[in-house]
Amino acid sequence: MNELITVDISDMRISESPAIFVTYALGSCVGVCLYDPAVRVGGLGHIMLPHFPDGDPGERVNRYADSCLPAMVAEMERRGCRRTGIVAKIAGGAKMFEVANDSGFGNIGARNIAAVKEELEKLQVRITAEDTGLNFGRTVYFYTENGAMIVKSFAQGVKSY
Repeated sequence: MNELITVDISDMRISESPAIFVTYALGSCVGVCLYDPAVRVGGLGHIMLPHFPDGDPGERVNRYADSCLPAMVAEMERRGCRRTGIVAKIAGGAKMFEVANDSGFGNIGARNIAAVKEELEKLQVRITAEDTGLNFGRTVYFYTENGAMIVKSFAQGVKSY
Protein backbone atom coordinates (compact mmCIF):
# COMPACT_ATOMS: atom_id res chain seq x y z
CA MET A 1 0.00 0.00 0.00
CA ASN A 2 1.33 3.41 -0.93
CA GLU A 3 1.71 5.92 1.86
CA LEU A 4 0.13 9.33 1.09
CA ILE A 5 2.40 12.10 2.38
CA THR A 6 1.08 15.66 2.47
CA VAL A 7 3.71 18.36 1.97
CA ASP A 8 2.62 21.68 3.44
CA ILE A 9 3.73 25.14 2.31
CA SER A 10 7.40 25.79 3.18
CA ASP A 11 7.96 22.08 3.80
CA MET A 12 9.75 19.18 2.15
CA ARG A 13 9.59 15.44 2.58
CA ILE A 14 11.71 12.54 1.31
CA SER A 15 10.69 8.87 1.22
CA GLU A 16 11.58 5.54 -0.25
CA SER A 17 9.16 3.78 -2.59
CA PRO A 18 6.26 3.19 -2.41
CA ALA A 19 4.97 6.61 -1.44
CA ILE A 20 2.76 9.28 -2.95
CA PHE A 21 3.42 12.91 -2.11
CA VAL A 22 0.79 15.62 -2.51
CA THR A 23 0.99 19.38 -2.14
CA TYR A 24 -2.06 21.56 -2.58
CA ALA A 25 -2.69 25.06 -3.87
CA LEU A 26 0.59 25.93 -5.54
CA GLY A 27 0.06 29.50 -6.68
CA SER A 28 3.26 31.52 -6.86
CA CYS A 29 5.01 28.80 -4.84
CA VAL A 30 6.95 26.11 -6.72
CA GLY A 31 6.67 22.39 -6.08
CA VAL A 32 9.92 20.54 -6.75
CA CYS A 33 9.86 16.76 -7.18
CA LEU A 34 13.29 15.11 -6.92
CA TYR A 35 13.74 11.45 -7.84
CA ASP A 36 16.50 8.89 -8.21
CA PRO A 37 15.11 6.03 -10.33
CA ALA A 38 18.02 3.72 -9.47
CA VAL A 39 17.09 3.54 -5.78
CA ARG A 40 13.47 4.76 -6.10
CA VAL A 41 13.86 7.48 -3.51
CA GLY A 42 11.97 10.69 -4.06
CA GLY A 43 10.98 13.92 -2.43
CA LEU A 44 8.74 16.92 -2.80
CA GLY A 45 9.43 20.46 -1.64
CA HIS A 46 6.85 23.28 -1.52
CA ILE A 47 9.01 26.38 -1.96
CA MET A 48 7.51 29.74 -1.03
CA LEU A 49 10.28 32.27 -1.76
CA PRO A 50 13.41 32.42 -3.92
CA HIS A 51 16.17 33.35 -1.45
CA PHE A 52 16.56 33.38 2.30
CA PRO A 53 17.53 36.74 3.80
CA ASP A 54 21.12 37.34 4.82
CA GLY A 55 22.22 35.01 7.54
CA ASP A 56 21.01 31.57 8.52
CA PRO A 57 17.51 30.49 7.41
CA GLY A 58 17.20 28.64 10.73
CA GLU A 59 14.09 26.51 11.09
CA ARG A 60 12.66 28.01 7.90
CA VAL A 61 15.17 26.27 5.63
CA ASN A 62 12.40 24.70 3.51
CA ARG A 63 10.76 28.05 2.74
CA TYR A 64 13.46 29.17 0.29
CA ALA A 65 14.71 27.67 -2.99
CA ASP A 66 18.37 28.27 -2.16
CA SER A 67 18.19 26.44 1.17
CA CYS A 68 15.45 23.83 0.63
CA LEU A 69 16.91 22.27 -2.52
CA PRO A 70 20.41 21.64 -1.10
CA ALA A 71 18.75 20.14 2.00
CA MET A 72 16.60 17.85 -0.17
CA VAL A 73 19.58 16.66 -2.21
CA ALA A 74 21.65 16.08 0.95
CA GLU A 75 18.87 13.99 2.51
CA MET A 76 18.49 11.95 -0.67
CA GLU A 77 22.25 11.30 -0.72
CA ARG A 78 22.03 10.12 2.91
CA ARG A 79 19.40 7.62 1.72
CA GLY A 80 21.66 6.15 -0.95
CA CYS A 81 21.03 8.39 -3.97
CA ARG A 82 23.86 9.50 -6.22
CA ARG A 83 23.79 13.18 -7.15
CA THR A 84 24.27 12.29 -10.82
CA GLY A 85 21.17 10.06 -10.71
CA ILE A 86 18.75 12.62 -9.26
CA VAL A 87 16.32 14.32 -11.66
CA ALA A 88 13.74 17.05 -11.06
CA LYS A 89 10.20 17.87 -12.13
CA ILE A 90 8.79 21.27 -11.19
CA ALA A 91 5.34 22.89 -11.11
CA GLY A 92 3.79 26.15 -9.96
CA GLY A 93 5.24 29.64 -10.02
CA ALA A 94 2.06 31.27 -11.28
CA LYS A 95 1.45 35.00 -11.47
CA MET A 96 -1.68 35.00 -9.36
CA PHE A 97 -2.39 38.75 -9.29
CA GLU A 98 -1.91 41.69 -11.61
CA VAL A 99 -0.07 44.57 -9.97
CA ALA A 100 -0.40 48.11 -11.39
CA ASN A 101 2.90 49.53 -12.69
CA ASP A 102 4.48 46.14 -12.05
CA SER A 103 8.18 46.11 -12.84
CA GLY A 104 8.47 42.43 -12.03
CA PHE A 105 8.30 42.89 -8.26
CA GLY A 106 4.75 41.55 -8.11
CA ASN A 107 5.62 38.41 -10.06
CA ILE A 108 7.03 36.33 -7.22
CA GLY A 109 6.11 33.20 -9.19
CA ALA A 110 8.58 34.02 -11.96
CA ARG A 111 11.26 34.82 -9.39
CA ASN A 112 10.59 31.50 -7.64
CA ILE A 113 10.88 29.58 -10.92
CA ALA A 114 14.17 31.33 -11.77
CA ALA A 115 15.60 30.64 -8.29
CA VAL A 116 14.60 26.96 -8.43
CA LYS A 117 16.20 26.51 -11.86
CA GLU A 118 19.35 28.35 -10.76
CA GLU A 119 19.71 26.24 -7.62
CA LEU A 120 19.08 22.95 -9.46
CA GLU A 121 21.75 23.92 -11.99
CA LYS A 122 24.21 24.63 -9.16
CA LEU A 123 23.38 21.23 -7.67
CA GLN A 124 23.79 19.59 -11.11
CA VAL A 125 20.24 18.21 -11.00
CA ARG A 126 18.59 18.02 -14.41
CA ILE A 127 14.98 19.15 -14.89
CA THR A 128 13.07 16.56 -16.93
CA ALA A 129 9.59 18.13 -16.83
CA GLU A 130 7.91 21.37 -15.84
CA ASP A 131 4.44 22.86 -15.61
CA THR A 132 5.09 26.44 -14.53
CA GLY A 133 3.98 30.03 -14.86
CA LEU A 134 0.68 31.31 -16.26
CA ASN A 135 -2.02 32.51 -13.86
CA PHE A 136 -3.63 29.55 -12.09
CA GLY A 137 -3.05 27.35 -9.07
CA ARG A 138 -2.02 23.72 -9.16
CA THR A 139 -2.08 20.61 -6.99
CA VAL A 140 0.83 18.20 -7.44
CA TYR A 141 0.98 14.45 -6.81
CA PHE A 142 4.37 12.73 -7.02
CA TYR A 143 4.87 8.94 -7.09
CA THR A 144 8.14 7.36 -5.90
CA GLU A 145 7.32 4.03 -7.58
CA ASN A 146 7.88 5.46 -11.05
CA GLY A 147 8.80 9.16 -10.70
CA ALA A 148 5.48 10.35 -12.17
CA MET A 149 4.28 13.87 -11.42
CA ILE A 150 0.55 14.51 -11.82
CA VAL A 151 -0.55 18.15 -11.95
CA LYS A 152 -4.20 19.03 -11.41
CA SER A 153 -5.72 22.45 -12.04
CA PHE A 154 -9.11 23.93 -12.83
CA ALA A 155 -7.56 25.72 -15.81
CA GLN A 156 -5.98 22.72 -17.53
CA GLY A 157 -7.40 19.61 -15.88
CA VAL A 158 -5.03 16.72 -15.20
CA LYS A 159 -1.58 16.42 -16.76
CA SER A 160 0.98 13.64 -16.33
CA TYR A 161 4.74 14.13 -16.49
